[in-house]
Amino acid sequence: MAADILAGEASNAAYTAMEHTAFYDVTLKNLAAPWTNEAMSSFVPFNDYMATVIGLVRDDADFRSVLYSDVLYVGNSSLGLPNPSISSNAHYEALEDGGHSLKEYLIASTQSEQYNIPSAAAAGIMTTRASAHAFMKDGTNRALFRFTVLNHLCNDMEQLNDTSLPPDRVRQDVSRSPGGDSRIFLNSCVGCHNGMDPLTQAFAYYNYDYNVENDPEGLNGQMVYNQEGMTDASTGSRVQAKYHINANNFEFGYITPDDSWENYWRSGRNQLLGWDST
Repeated sequence: MAADILAGEASNAAYTAMEHTAFYDVTLKNLAAPWTNEAMSSFVPFNDYMATVIGLVRDDADFRSVLYSDVLYVGNSSLGLPNPSISSNAHYEALEDGGHSLKEYLIASTQSEQYNIPSAAAAGIMTTRASAHAFMKDGTNRALFRFTVLNHLCNDMEQLNDTSLPPDRVRQDVSRSPGGDSRIFLNSCVGCHNGMDPLTQAFAYYNYDYNVENDPEGLNGQMVYNQEGMTDASTGSRVQAKYHINANNFEFGYITPDDSWENYWRSGRNQLLGWDST
């Protein structure tokens, strides 16, 4: 490896480093860990989000699939670990606690197989249990979008603010006159929500359920997806209640009917992020 670096062969040196199990057990794990929680801490238990990132790198997969594919990496069944579960992180914690090589023992699976969600509803690491626990717990699922953009597109909402786009998909819970001043919405709030809300609609059927009184941190909660034929009592559709909360803030705002989404950022200043044209 040192010889490759001295010879100017940085790529060869990198591939040599990736042959070592510590690259997966330490380097990649520490890289991905902050992506899995709002505090952006590296000191969190191993989880399905981290495992999937590591597995995709090890298998030299198209890394763009980390945000859209029906993929989930799990520990090899030969290790005798608890089964992967949508309601527990025990499988991944046991994999870490056992000191098992992630390079050797991670195997590719799917969320549709392990978590019983439709393959078309899976969105890579965004629909892992760890992501749901961190970003779908409470709130309106906008945190899921914000932290995905921050961690994988290297921009926070302030950098993406574009007030030139139409506000027709901004939900009812966003006041159009914060503090009684509509200029705040028109010159600030709308610049994030006009792009974020129509994209976050993709997760309208998702939630993270947990016992608030007995499990306030949601450690034993589970990701929930409203399958076809299921109806939320509050919305009368498959849409989770969180998408219709605080409707009186602006009753003429957008009412989420389903999980169809649209990327308004294909036009305006944020088209520079390199989106596909369709």
